[in-house]
Amino acid sequence: MKFRWRKLTAALLAVGLAGTAAACGGSDGGGDADAAAQARGEITVWLSNNAEEVAWGRQMVAAWNAAHADQKVTAQEIPTGKSSEEVIGAAITAGNAPCLIFNTSPASVSQFQKQGGLVALDGFGDGKSYVEERSGKVAEQYRSTDGKYYQMPWKANPVMIFYNKTAFAKAGIDAAKPPLATYEEFLAASRKLVASKAAKFAIYPAPSNEFYQSWFDFYPLFAAETGGKQLVEDGKSQFTSEEGKKVAGFWRTMYAEKLASQEKYTGDSFVDGTAAMAVVGPWAIATYKGKVEWGAVPVPTSAGKPAAETYTFSDAKNVAMYSACKNRGTAWDVLEFATSKEQDGKLLEATGQMPLRNDVAGSYPEYFAKNPDYQSFADQAARTVEVPNVPNSITIWQTFRDAYSKSVIFGQEDPGAALDGAAQKVDQLASQS
Repeated sequence: MKFRWRKLTAALLAVGLAGTAAACGGSDGGGDADAAAQARGEITVWLSNNAEEVAWGRQMVAAWNAAHADQKVTAQEIPTGKSSEEVIGAAITAGNAPCLIFNTSPASVSQFQKQGGLVALDGFGDGKSYVEERSGKVAEQYRSTDGKYYQMPWKANPVMIFYNKTAFAKAGIDAAKPPLATYEEFLAASRKLVASKAAKFAIYPAPSNEFYQSWFDFYPLFAAETGGKQLVEDGKSQFTSEEGKKVAGFWRTMYAEKLASQEKYTGDSFVDGTAAMAVVGPWAIATYKGKVEWGAVPVPTSAGKPAAETYTFSDAKNVAMYSACKNRGTAWDVLEFATSKEQDGKLLEATGQMPLRNDVAGSYPEYFAKNPDYQSFADQAARTVEVPNVPNSITIWQTFRDAYSKSVIFGQEDPGAALDGAAQKVDQLASQS
């Protein structure tokens, strides 16, 4: 969810320093690991601080405990800190991480793995097959560079363009079928919105420099324009391609014409009516209910791809098993239980977030019949792009963001030259172990 990333700070980079001396790889080796994989007993799990997810987690744990009195699960919210990722990194270093954390950021997995803090799920008999059968083809994006899965793809919030129907109508734009599919259409609509004073800005991505902000401006459009490419593939940056420069050029125009703001905004610009559009996922539906008469469409592409062919950023959070866990047999059984079709359905019902399950819409037809606002997000969930699972992931994103901010947002450098320079640094970072 976009709001949760606003709480992260540069302190997350410190996680990378906390365990550089730790053993590489995901788990302790040899017989100890084999024994732990079979061991059963009490375990502890951490949940996010999101109220709806906590409620889901507590019912899941209660259901497990009712049937497994000898393998009790204790659930608690992630301890408070500057960021959950920093807290997790510190727990890995201290050797007191819980068995499972239902709030693991895909961007942090490579670093947690480098710290020796994660257990490869492939080590369990049906580990690999379960991950791939549950999530389908999107599972591949969550595989680490050593070919193993150190995270269970859990839930996604595929981002789309939310638009304010009232503002669009005021600007004389069709609010039922807004022309937003191509860059040309999107720019034309944006100009009308601002010129008519239907909103001060057409859209208001955060212009700040945190590494994760590119996930909500550049990256969704890059995923769409490229047909599903990641920022880095096969150890090489992809954002200096023709597609990447088209995306950068689109956003440069938005900022140059003051259709998007270069000033930081405190609050929610979409709810406040300051912006007529926002790049957000299905979690926002409950937030906007009764506050904005909204619609949602896929992110734009240069030529205007059909919705059924448009990719976007997943904004996922996953579950990982941590190497401090002793009773890993129980932990794996709990992980399968928590990501079963039944529990995924309860997660969907409680949070409106999309389980990273093959054919979400087909798996829960009754839910989507009752909640049609979520249907387009279920369809979009089949076409999502995750952050690349590569070494130095966070540093790579910060390197990209630095160049993007300077050139695209603030116009202090030519975007093409800035991204070319960032690509050289990113390629070096991605090649390191």
